[in-house]
Amino acid sequence: MNPHGETILIVEDDPVMLRGLKDNFEFEGYQVQTASDGDAGLKMALAVQPALIVLDLMLPKVNGYEICRFLREEKLEMPIIMLTAKGQESDIVLGLKLGADDYVTKPFSIKELLARVEAFLRRQRKQTGTVVAFGDCRLDIAARRLTRAGEDVPLSPKEFELLAFLVENSGRALSRDRIMSSVWGYDCRVTPRSIDRFVNALRNKIEADPAQPRFLTTVREFGYKFEFPDASPR
Repeated sequence: MNPHGETILIVEDDPVMLRGLKDNFEFEGYQVQTASDGDAGLKMALAVQPALIVLDLMLPKVNGYEICRFLREEKLEMPIIMLTAKGQESDIVLGLKLGADDYVTKPFSIKELLARVEAFLRRQRKQTGTVVAFGDCRLDIAARRLTRAGEDVPLSPKEFELLAFLVENSGRALSRDRIMSSVWGYDCRVTPRSIDRFVNALRNKIEADPAQPRFLTTVREFGYKFEFPDASPR
């Protein structure tokens, strides 16, 4: 059971699936808002600003892609998990590029969806701390300091900002474009290849095996994602 009672918005046009999802999330202790078309879903998202959105992509009136795009343009950063009957990689990548954080392909296990939602919300709760541990590393965001096995790890200013940005968005698939705009702004000297070089440099500093990264992983044809399953912010 979820003791925090966060609000989840479910946008789904299949009434049977919508009712099933609502019942399961409420049983787990979440507050649930629902919408059965994209226009109502977008209005609800803006009005309620839920902790997380479960979003079908193929919706009447306004599709899920446009909802993702608009919410991110409005600087709303709640996690968005896409529900899609399409298994094609191009559809998934488009949703991720427009601001979704994860996807579940229909038919799916409700237990898997609940687990993914809880994982995203757990990370959000933990991010109130400024010191994050992963593996044998500790990142102190406030002090701009990284240590590994108790030893200081030197980072350039941009390496630190990139690592902090990835950690603060852990679990989210981040496109190279979003990384560039968030960490480098509009510096025209930075290219996607520059991002790859910085990521490789960070892997050499934080991964036990940089060739098989455990924390800073690649999202194929898209960008990168930071995951720390054993993280313990303090």
